[in-house]
Amino acid sequence: MFKNKLVNIMIIILLSLTLVGTAAVIIIMKMSGDEGPKDPNIDEIVDASVDVTDITTNLLDDSFIRISFKIQTDSSDAKDELAKRDFQVRDIIIKELSNMKSAQFQGSRGVVQLEDRIKAKVNELMQDGRVVKVYTTSKMLQ
Repeated sequence: MFKNKLVNIMIIILLSLTLVGTAAVIIIMKMSGDEGPKDPNIDEIVDASVDVTDITTNLLDDSFIRISFKIQTDSSDAKDELAKRDFQVRDIIIKELSNMKSAQFQGSRGVVQLEDRIKAKVNELMQDGRVVKVYTTSKMLQ
């Protein structure tokens, strides 16, 4: 390469140090990198949630249900919007319940499916944020 042996050794040492330094920086950045969005604590969940209380309606098989939900949103703006859309949310829930039979509420599977459908339909309405989770807070079937 170069005629002087000392220059060759210095270039090799500099390239080795650069390579080791680059590898160290990459490893440190990966290890201390952003861990992604953290899960909200319970206070944040409650602050971003809206209660939909006591909806009573007939089911498809002539029985009736009284049910309540807590709907968790992703921000306070979404919570405010959802509170204003309460009548639309109640309409969605009543329509979903009207298409269900009492047998679908035996076990948790039917309730989970209902929560998922409510979440999807309410998210279609939302403009400021979105619904994260729908919780069933009470249910009485007769």
